Amino acid sequence: NTSGVTAAINHAVAEFNQGNMKGWVASCSSSAAIIDEFPPHTWQGRNACADWVSAFEANVKQNGITGGMVTLGTAWHVTVTGEHAYAVYPATYTYQQHGKSMKESGTFAFVLQKTSAGWLIAAWSWAAH
Repeated sequence: NTSGVTAAINHAVAEFNQGNMKGWVASCSSSAAIIDEFPPHTWQGRNACADWVSAFEANVKQNGITGGMVTLGTAWHVTVTGEHAYAVYPATYTYQQHGKSMKESGTFAFVLQKTSAGWLIAAWSWAAH
């Protein structure tokens, strides 16, 4: 059943879109791994999601970016095997850069792990294209 996995991903993205970075971080497992397009490009371990938020916030500030919103398309792939899941989505990141509307298309890949607290993101990556 993939509904719990997609609900966990949608919840995490909604937290990000609402600017609730604590909620975004709470959607991650304690051993998360992240790959993203801005330096240092990879984060892993106990504080990976919080460290990513710090780097993300510094990056958007440095580049004059505000109002970032992620929109996921229909999943290309969702597989659940026991307590592990893998999902890949086309996505769009829209934002304002120095007051100008910008749009970036990309691919979001997620790995989730089922815990006593529900599905948590164990890894994710973003690739713009």
